[in-house]
Amino acid sequence: MFSALRIRDFRVLWLGTLLSFVAFFMAMIVQGVVAFQIAGSNSAVGTVVFAQGLGMGVLGPFGGAFADRWPKRRVVAIGQVTAAGVFVTVAALIYTETITIPLLALGSFLIGVTLAFLGPARQGLVVDLVPTEVRGNAMAINSVANTGSRVFGPVVAGFLLGSELFGPVGAYLVMAILYAGSAASLLLLPPSQVRPGARASRLLADVADGLGYVWNNPRLRLLVLFFALVIFAGFPHVTVLPGLAENVLQRTAAEVSELFLASAAGALVGSVWVVRFGDSEHADLVYACMAAIFGVSLIGVSFAPTYAWVLCGMFGVGLGSGGFQALNAAVIARETEPHYIGRVMSLALLAFAGFGLMALPYGILADSIGERLALTTMGGVVSITTLIFSVLLIREGAIRLPIRPSRGQQS
Repeated sequence: MFSALRIRDFRVLWLGTLLSFVAFFMAMIVQGVVAFQIAGSNSAVGTVVFAQGLGMGVLGPFGGAFADRWPKRRVVAIGQVTAAGVFVTVAALIYTETITIPLLALGSFLIGVTLAFLGPARQGLVVDLVPTEVRGNAMAINSVANTGSRVFGPVVAGFLLGSELFGPVGAYLVMAILYAGSAASLLLLPPSQVRPGARASRLLADVADGLGYVWNNPRLRLLVLFFALVIFAGFPHVTVLPGLAENVLQRTAAEVSELFLASAAGALVGSVWVVRFGDSEHADLVYACMAAIFGVSLIGVSFAPTYAWVLCGMFGVGLGSGGFQALNAAVIARETEPHYIGRVMSLALLAFAGFGLMALPYGILADSIGERLALTTMGGVVSITTLIFSVLLIREGAIRLPIRPSRGQQS
């Protein structure tokens, strides 16, 4: 089930990935809480998340091309050190009480820029470090670091935000330390090898080549679009959680970490469970089922009558989204040639840029119609998208339904 972890270099990369993802999921809570404390509105939170999505979206395709042209270890290290520097700067602004929504959004934009390069380079590094026969397993296990961090990130963020000693300043400094530690762990890995002739073509030509490669592969095209649309529609739910906690559930915005924790616990369960399907012929079917659980659970949260039921719904949200995200890299990597992996993964990761860009409209929507109706809208769009793409993937033969033959066929 965890065969890729037997490889020493992959274990080192995985542990470093865990540190960086803990910082990433801490930031999702901390920056949202800080924005809500400054302005007291969902649209302020959406503005900050929008800025991060803008940074990822502008440079996302180029990040993938860089990952295929330059040593991936170096790209990851530079990105993580840069992110650490941004977090230290934001911590200083909060400490001196000079932080504003525009400055917080600027820091978020810079983090988005670093993620545009970090994401595809890190996924490409996984491919470089493991043999082909366990590539799907390695991709799924790597995603467990992501979803596992959704447990640890909210716990650490909630503790620091609620502490008089640390508060938001301490939270940002801890995030900087985690990114710096992850960068340092890369020194234990061998230098990355660049494919001969990788830099012979122009950068824009590489980007166009990657887009053409995805478009001309029907299964790959459907998988990338499916992932992107689900992320666009469903993941901005994190934008309305601070408002849901305070305006609907009568909790403080800082207590939103409890909702994130419930979601994170579900994500950890979902991601660990789907690891076994990373190299299975049923991976695409499980992938679609996880998306369906995600959409239905969002609708469930919107109708939950009590705080306890909201927490249960958030567990389902995490279960579906975590399993869906964990299998994404595996199902896409199986359809991709190794020398295209950076560019293809950058297109998949652009979905998170779209999530950031959709955060502002959803924040405005939540301010207009309420957090519950906004969540209903997100869940409905995710569910409809899942139904449509499941049918298309069945037609392409990517999803194989486990239908048993009748007795007459067996005889």
